[in-house]
Amino acid sequence: MSGSLATPTPHATPRRGTAPTPGGQPDSLPAPGARPGTGAASAVAPALPPPSSSAPAAIAVGALFGLAWAAGLRGYMVALAGEESTFGWAGTFVALLLPGAVTGALLGWAEHVRRTGGRRHWRWLALSPLVLAVAPLLLPGAVVAFLTQGLGGGAVAFALTGMAGGFALSRRGPRWARLVCGLLLLVVVVGVALSAEGVGGDELALTTPRGAWAALLGGVSVLTLAVASSIPHRPVVGPPRERAEI
Repeated sequence: MSGSLATPTPHATPRRGTAPTPGGQPDSLPAPGARPGTGAASAVAPALPPPSSSAPAAIAVGALFGLAWAAGLRGYMVALAGEESTFGWAGTFVALLLPGAVTGALLGWAEHVRRTGGRRHWRWLALSPLVLAVAPLLLPGAVVAFLTQGLGGGAVAFALTGMAGGFALSRRGPRWARLVCGLLLLVVVVGVALSAEGVGGDELALTTPRGAWAALLGGVSVLTLAVASSIPHRPVVGPPRERAEI
């Protein structure tokens, strides 16, 4: 029949969870309970860089560790000297605890710089342990006592050994130089551990609990300084950055 009505074309009903676009095609919406940013669009989104560490926090933590290390070293000195050990504001705090905190702060700063791309000349912070050697010599009469009696030589030896050990543990630089520095570190660690009995007498024999503790404390103190001193030699994390000289 020529006058019959045409059958209307049914429109597509959008499914639940979809919304029609201006062109009539449904666009997927996130399912209920789905976390935003997990779809295809987020898969091609650039990843955000990790947040950089805070320089003041790294310096503060380094100073705290350095202070704890210096206090432990002072305990080792007390163990060797026994009842003859004396404490003083200048000799204990100015010549040992404060330099330990400053050295730790500088190495903490070095770790922050290393983790944030590095800076120009930042590897000069490998000389940070020299603070331990220079600070005691700033006391009145310390230089004369060092030159005439050798007093203060232990601080110089600790600082140089820490720097050499840090270079040896860094796995950077000529292998022969790292082997020499590593041998020096090993000799000093063993020497410090075995010298407890020679200085403190039979009470610090390695066969006694107190002697074993003193030997362990001295050797670990040297190793800890060497590990911390390796920070300025380690590879830089992240893209290199050019900043003001330090």
